[in-house]
Formats: sequence, C-alpha cells, structure tokens
Amino acid sequence: MDFSGINWFAVIVSTLAAWGLGALWYSKVLFSSTWQKGAGLTDDDIQGANMGLIFGTSFVLMFIMILGLALSLNGHAGAEITSPFQGFLHGIIMGVLFVATSSGINYLYQRRPFSLWLIDAGYQVLFLGIAGVILTLWN
Repeated sequence: MDFSGINWFAVIVSTLAAWGLGALWYSKVLFSSTWQKGAGLTDDDIQGANMGLIFGTSFVLMFIMILGLALSLNGHAGAEITSPFQGFLHGIIMGVLFVATSSGINYLYQRRPFSLWLIDAGYQVLFLGIAGVILTLWN
C-alpha cells in the first residue's frame, strides 16, 4: 500500500471535522434524545461512561476510516477523484455502500430501532462526504 500520496494534514483536519460534526449530531440540538432512547441508555449510563476512552477511541476509528477514504480518493480504488463535488459523492457512496449497510445488518440482528440506525448511519455517511470534500480540496 502506497501512502506517499496521502495529505496527512487533510486526514487530521477531516477527522477533527467528523468529530465536531458528531458533537453537534449527538447533542441536544439535534438527535441526543432520540439516539439515547434508541440505544437504551439512561442519563446515568451516559454520565457513568468513560468518556475519555470513548471519545479517544472514536477519534482513532474515524481517523482510520478517513485514511481509507483518502486512499480510495488517491486512485487506489481505480480512478483518481479530484473535485470537491466528486470527493463528496465518493464519501457518500462509501458511507452508504459500506458503513450504512454494515451497521444496518448489525442493527437488524440486534433488533435495534430503525430510528437509531438512521441517526448513526446518517452521521457516518455525512462525515465521510464532508471528509471527501476536505481531502480533495487539499490533495
């Protein structure tokens, strides 16, 4: 695997943007209550969690996802994508075809609510689209 074409700064900025979007997405402003109910978590569950571990690990996992997106944008998936609109579409497509479907399978077997899947998958699809824009702008 050739990492020489990766703009590491763009990967980090994309990860920060994804993390920031998550802070808004899962806040009381947007989907916090619906997400918490669908996940079956109480306020005590949220307050008792090791948030440093959760936030830190999620940041690392987002970084890995966005690194994979950067690799696919740099021609490793068959075609080089250079415009921000193409990057956005590529991120959305990757999110829908891989992330949303994979989590959807898990949610079906776990018998999780459809609303929870919409919130979680929607967030990841959107952040991959945004990351696609950032990565192509700084490539």
